[in-house]
Amino acid sequence: MMDLFKCSIAGFLTLAFFVSGCSPSGRSSVPGPEDPDAPKEFTTTESGLKYRILRRGSGDKPRPQSFVTVDYEGWLDSGAEFDSSYNRRESTKFNLQNVIPGWTEGLQLVSEGGMIELEIPSELGYGAAGSPGSIPPNATLHFKVELHDVRGG
Repeated sequence: MMDLFKCSIAGFLTLAFFVSGCSPSGRSSVPGPEDPDAPKEFTTTESGLKYRILRRGSGDKPRPQSFVTVDYEGWLDSGAEFDSSYNRRESTKFNLQNVIPGWTEGLQLVSEGGMIELEIPSELGYGAAGSPGSIPPNATLHFKVELHDVRGG
């Protein structure tokens, strides 16, 4: 009888984590909420990067030399997802100097705690080479990025 009870508890906890969209570590498997007044239209920078702030943060904005911690999802024009830290349930940490130019420019537009959507033209992404296996040549990239932490810079 006790074994049946333990199995029922384990099943319930598994179902609860699945339904809530959280892993046992508490990492969300989906992006957080957007501001109700988030713009519907994109703003275009001089470089051709398109962005819209989905949630204003209250912390610092990163600089080109900053180390950041983010969660993100990336997809192609077709809607096909090519990468997601949410699916891995593990935030990603990196120096802004070590990523594609569209990320370096775009993440400097949002404050810590905020969320931004980026539409990155090929020349600010992987260009004619693409990224074999996931991103075709000359692809426009789309990202939703939550900026959790900014260090240095």
